[in-house]
Amino acid sequence: MRVGDNPVRDQKIKKSDAFHRVIIPLYIPNEEGYYADAFEIFKYCLLSVKKTSNSFIKISVVSNGSCAAVNEKLALLFNEDAIDELIIEKRAIGKINSILKALRTADERLITVTDADVLFDNNWEKAVLDVFKAFPKAGSVSPVPVFRTHFRHTGNIWIKHFFSKKLYFRSVKNPEGLTAFAKSIGWSRLDLKFKDVIGTIKANDTTAVLGCSHFVVTYKREVFNESPKKNTDFLLGGNSEHLYLDVPVLKMGGYRLATYDNHAFHMGNSLEPWMKDVYDNLITSEKQVLDYSSLKKLKKNKLEYFLGEKIFRKIIGIKTIQKNMLRYKGLTSEQIKNFTS
Repeated sequence: MRVGDNPVRDQKIKKSDAFHRVIIPLYIPNEEGYYADAFEIFKYCLLSVKKTSNSFIKISVVSNGSCAAVNEKLALLFNEDAIDELIIEKRAIGKINSILKALRTADERLITVTDADVLFDNNWEKAVLDVFKAFPKAGSVSPVPVFRTHFRHTGNIWIKHFFSKKLYFRSVKNPEGLTAFAKSIGWSRLDLKFKDVIGTIKANDTTAVLGCSHFVVTYKREVFNESPKKNTDFLLGGNSEHLYLDVPVLKMGGYRLATYDNHAFHMGNSLEPWMKDVYDNLITSEKQVLDYSSLKKLKKNKLEYFLGEKIFRKIIGIKTIQKNMLRYKGLTSEQIKNFTS
C-alpha cells in the first residue's frame, strides 16, 4: 500500500539552461561488414558535438534497432554524461520515427537533427546561429553547404529576392569542403563546374547558401508543428524526409539555408585517417548559457507555400525560363550550360 504523499507531487519541472538540442538517430544492427566502423564513427560525431558546441547543448541519441553490444556501449556513454537522453528501441523503427521520439518532449528553441556519421568542426554552432540572426525567416540551416541546392525547395526565397542583388551566385567559399562531401558519398572527385560558384543570399555581413541537405540541419522548434502527426512507414528514404523535414519549414514560411563556409564533415561508413586528425585538432569550446529564445518565430504562411512549392517549381521546370533566371543572376553561358545539363 502507499504510505504518505509522493514528495514531488505538484512540483514544477525545473527549466533547463539549454536552448539547443542535438538529436542523433543511430542504427547499427551489427558490427560487421558495412557497419564494422559505425560505432567509432558515431563516437567522433557525438564527442565532436560536445567538444565544439558554444552553448550548454543537450544531446539525444535514439538507438533504432541497434544490436545489444552497441546499446551496452551507449549506456556507458550515457553514464559518463556524454549523452543527455538515451532512447533504446529494440526493433528498427526508422530514422524519422526515431527523430520523432526525441522531438515530442524537446522544447529547446533550436533543434539540430544529424546523421550519426557527421564530424562537427569548430564554431559550427556560432556559424549556424549567425545565419538565423541575419535571416529572421530562416527555418532550417545546415553547417555544410552542398552544391546545386539553389532550386531545391527555395521558391519562397527566389520569389522574394529575385530582383535583389542580395541573391546572387558567388564564388564557393570552401571548394575543398564540397569535394570532401562528394567523396563521402562515393564520388571519386568533384569537377570544377560543381564548385566554382554557388547560389547565395546576403544580409548585412552574413552570406548563406540557398538550400540545404538532410544529413545535418538545425531547425527552429516551431517548424515541427507542421510535421505529420503519425509515424512514417519508411525505415529510411521514401518521401519521409521530404514530408517531415522539408515541407514543415516551407509551410511555416521558412527559408532553407546553409552556412557559406564548411563547418562539419560527412564521414560515411569507413574510418579514414583524416577523421582522427580533424578530431584531434578540434578546440574544446568554453560553454556559455546562450539564450536563443529571442530568435524570431515563424508563422504559418499558406500563400508563400503555394507560390513557392506549386507555382515556382513549375516555372523553373521550363528550361528557357531557368536559363534566363541564371543569366540574370550573373552566370556565364558556360556556367548556365553546366548548371542545366
